[in-house]
Amino acid sequence: MIRHQPKSETDFVTLTGGACAILLTSDAAKKAQLSWDLAADWLSRKLSRIGKKRPPKRPLRPRLPVLMPARNMPRRRPNSIRGRLAFMHAIAHIELNAIDLAWDIIARFRSPDLPVAFYDDWVNVANDEARHFSMLTNYLSYNNACYWDFPAHNSLWESAENTSDDILSRLAIVPLVLEARGLDTTPGAIKRLSATGDTKAARILKIIGEEEISHVATGVRWFHHICKSRELEPASTFQMLVKSQFAGFLKPSFATNARTLAGFPRFYYEPLARLR
Repeated sequence: MIRHQPKSETDFVTLTGGACAILLTSDAAKKAQLSWDLAADWLSRKLSRIGKKRPPKRPLRPRLPVLMPARNMPRRRPNSIRGRLAFMHAIAHIELNAIDLAWDIIARFRSPDLPVAFYDDWVNVANDEARHFSMLTNYLSYNNACYWDFPAHNSLWESAENTSDDILSRLAIVPLVLEARGLDTTPGAIKRLSATGDTKAARILKIIGEEEISHVATGVRWFHHICKSRELEPASTFQMLVKSQFAGFLKPSFATNARTLAGFPRFYYEPLARLR
């Protein structure tokens, strides 16, 4: 569902052209605004041509925040306002990556073999991620902070680059490993934020957590679609791809209820946790 936002002056000619224009936009707020605009045009069918524009290897980003290896990131403890701001900033950075990831999968893996529903689904995801990013940056602004005030890491986009040659690998690692992990960690984060009395931050994460279920469901749906087209068994294919393409590990505990709501049964991922 489209949430109406102020319209920019950008005219999009094709979906992939618009997706690439967003990927090549460095300003984070403008990236979100263009995402709303392109989503509105596509889902209303004002824009109907998919096009053939291919994406850059990596999206443009603002000069800040400073990026560092994930292992060097400082701990973000929510028991102080600065700790909560650093934590919400980290989520905002994830959502900015998620905007680019949604547009990248549209442009990078465009194919005449994919139905329009594939593009509709990922446009809706991009629209949601842009709204999530805006909610988080509004929270930061309300607390006299900005998106760029804290360091961030680039692990999410590194995973995208590592899976840029195959849509099945991308679906397995990004929505079904990394985004699904968000379903596991968000309830605990909401509880910790609520315990500090920061109901505004907790409410934002609750909205994001609920909507991310549908994003994981989108990944599951198209993972199954591609597996069927290649005559592959989905669960064993997922496990093979995670073992070969993912550098980390699947860490319990899992939010099995949320994952099941997303159509992602536990026999897909629990064996991987036992192997590590």
